[in-house]
Amino acid sequence: MKHAILGAGGVGGLIGGVLVAAGDDVTLVVREAALASHPHELLVERPKGALRVPVTLATTLDRPVDVLWISVKATQLEAALAAIALAPAEIGAVVPLLNGIDHVALLRARFGDERVVPATIRVEAERIAPGHIAQHSLFAHIEFAAHGKERLGAAIAHLNAGEITTSFEESETTLLWSKLSVLAPLALTTAASGLTKGAVFDQPLWLHRLEAAVNETRAVGIAEGANLPARPFLEIFAIVPAPFQSSMLRDVAAGRRPELDAIAGPILRAGDEHGLNVDTIRELASMIAEKGATPA
Repeated sequence: MKHAILGAGGVGGLIGGVLVAAGDDVTLVVREAALASHPHELLVERPKGALRVPVTLATTLDRPVDVLWISVKATQLEAALAAIALAPAEIGAVVPLLNGIDHVALLRARFGDERVVPATIRVEAERIAPGHIAQHSLFAHIEFAAHGKERLGAAIAHLNAGEITTSFEESETTLLWSKLSVLAPLALTTAASGLTKGAVFDQPLWLHRLEAAVNETRAVGIAEGANLPARPFLEIFAIVPAPFQSSMLRDVAAGRRPELDAIAGPILRAGDEHGLNVDTIRELASMIAEKGATPA
């Protein structure tokens, strides 16, 4: 199969490395300014060993592909799409692995409803340097919208062979809100506090805010039509290690633009639409904005 990856960071690099190791053809779509310094291979360090595989680099995607994987930050999506010079019919499936919800409608307006296969990923992976990826978590799991199973074809088997497990969810609303209901409270609380997950749990005030944010997000997701079963609060974050720093916390600390609107925006807008209390989410978003982070 032929794949292209828009956003060769931790997630995109991991997927690319696994697919090449399975025998697929992978093109990394990179910015013009990054092309000269990016190696024509991926080094992917994983818990059970490292992969070193060749990849093709391009600044513009102008050849047909079976799957286009999009793993840029939500704040970079519209600019990144300028590198895609293909007609929708030249792409078999578009798989966005972005935080938030609003990107799905934007991509469907460009590529078509059925071609876009929303997905979420659970993994801790980062780009150490161009072409150098490290997977820190023992697990890597992608959940796809069920309608994409046929479009993705052999890619699923190749991911599974590379120990990226997969599953399919019939309800796209449940798929997207299931991730957001965990991601948003933790990202917003750690970024607003400047604390790791463990430090948040050690401070009653921040722990209370985190729990309130979980409850608010879950209520909004259910109002939107998601099936979000009740779970004990502490169980939700049991697998998250104490030193964990959300990408939003790292972005704020480094002075980079965080995905504030992509993560908090859907909760605030839908909460207001349904007349639900989202005061904690609003408070945390305001705290982050006051640090100089302006919503998208």
